Amino acid sequence: MVSPGESDETPDSMVRVVARRLPGPSLMVAAALIAKGYAEVGDGFAAGVIVALAIALVYVALGGEAAEAALPLLRHAPKLAVGGLLLALASGFFPLALGEPPVSHRPAPGEHVVKIGVLELFTPLLFDIGVFLLVVGVLTILLHHLARPRGEARR
Repeated sequence: MVSPGESDETPDSMVRVVARRLPGPSLMVAAALIAKGYAEVGDGFAAGVIVALAIALVYVALGGEAAEAALPLLRHAPKLAVGGLLLALASGFFPLALGEPPVSHRPAPGEHVVKIGVLELFTPLLFDIGVFLLVVGVLTILLHHLARPRGEARR
C-alpha cells in the first residue's frame, strides 16, 4: 500500500521508462558525433558504442524478449554489421582501384562535393558510417546472445 506523498513507481519502472525512450536521443547524439567529421575527425566507433549502450539498457531493463519486441530492428543486427563492414572496407580500399593509397580522401580538395543539405558526402564520412553500423551490429548481436540463457533454443 502506498502512503500519501509516496510514488507507486519503483526504480525499476523508472528505468524501464528511460530505457524505452533512450534509443532515439542516443541516435541523435551518434549522428552528431559522426557529422562532426565534417570539420574534424569523426567518431563512428564512439557513436556506435553510445547506441549499443542504449540498446544494452533496453535489454537489462526489459529482458531479452521484451527488448526485441520493443525494438524490432534488433533482428537486423547481423545485416547492419555486414553492411557496415562492407561500407568501411569499400570506402577505405576503393582508392586502390584508382591507383591511390588506401583510405584516400575523396573527392580531392577543390573537386565538386555531393551534399545533403549542408552535410558533405566524402570518404571519411562514409567510413565513419560504416564503422558505426559495424559496432552497433556486432555489439547488438553480443547483447542478444548474452540475454539468452545457455539452454534456450535459437530462433
